[in-house]
Amino acid sequence: MRWVALTAVAPVAWGANYYVTHEFLPPDAPLYGAALRALPAGLLLLGLCRQRPRGVWWWRSAVLGLLNVSVFFVLVYAASQLLPTSIAATIMTVSPLAMMLIAWALMSERPGRTHLAGAAIGLGGVCLMLLTGADGVNVRGVLASAAAMLVSAFGHILTKRWNSTGTDVLASTAWQLTAGGLFLLPVAAAVEGPPPTLSPSALLAFGYVTLVATALAFAVWFTGLRHLPSGTVGLIGLLNPVTGVLLGTALAGEVLTVRQLCGLALVLTGVVLGRPARANRPAKDRTSPRPLVDESPAHESVCGDPRRGSAE
Repeated sequence: MRWVALTAVAPVAWGANYYVTHEFLPPDAPLYGAALRALPAGLLLLGLCRQRPRGVWWWRSAVLGLLNVSVFFVLVYAASQLLPTSIAATIMTVSPLAMMLIAWALMSERPGRTHLAGAAIGLGGVCLMLLTGADGVNVRGVLASAAAMLVSAFGHILTKRWNSTGTDVLASTAWQLTAGGLFLLPVAAAVEGPPPTLSPSALLAFGYVTLVATALAFAVWFTGLRHLPSGTVGLIGLLNPVTGVLLGTALAGEVLTVRQLCGLALVLTGVVLGRPARANRPAKDRTSPRPLVDESPAHESVCGDPRRGSAE
């Protein structure tokens, strides 16, 4: 449950990021917005871990940087500008099901019935949230958000697979954020021209996006992926749309219909249904990880324990 609580920081931060991007960041600069989010966060984490890629991690960092950072950040930025906060965040509830299926294909992590049921219930909540006829549902925004969900689900499972060799989580997060930011900068300069002029509120917003929604959130998310099953992490991600919906309603003045409230209730039901069963099962069915948790408490940090990653 400690890893569950730590991992939950990420979707809450990402849910708030939709509101911050929609309200305070320039709407016509998605490439610069993504670059300014990724590169400072990557450099900050590099300064903390002080490790550079070695061997296969040069090209792995480039691949993960493209998937988890360059493509994903641009799509999320576009979706945040084109859709209401609640709708943009809610589309991401399909992510648990996508993560379970991809993890099954790439890592032979067969999803349990409880987790599939939780993902299906969350998907039902998405349908209720979107199929309401509410104003502001932009088709391009929906497609951008759905594409971001698929790209991130594949990239996160690929990260989990490659990090299972014992690579430091903080270091691998720093490498892919830095690589993704470096990929974005020349593209942004060629497509969008000079960087946009930022107001004081936009600078503060980028501070949140960089430090909390990127550096901190990605570090704890990938740590959770190392220590928890993919199905559990995916269902924890349902807190992303819950946060987005609540902030969109409380701060942005967005009005939820009765059907949308029912959809939100289904999302919360999916979290409750999926998390406890998945969190408790390893303690009953797998006895080998127990000594590893007790033997090295000093290493239970965001960086993770390379020895534990290798053993798992």
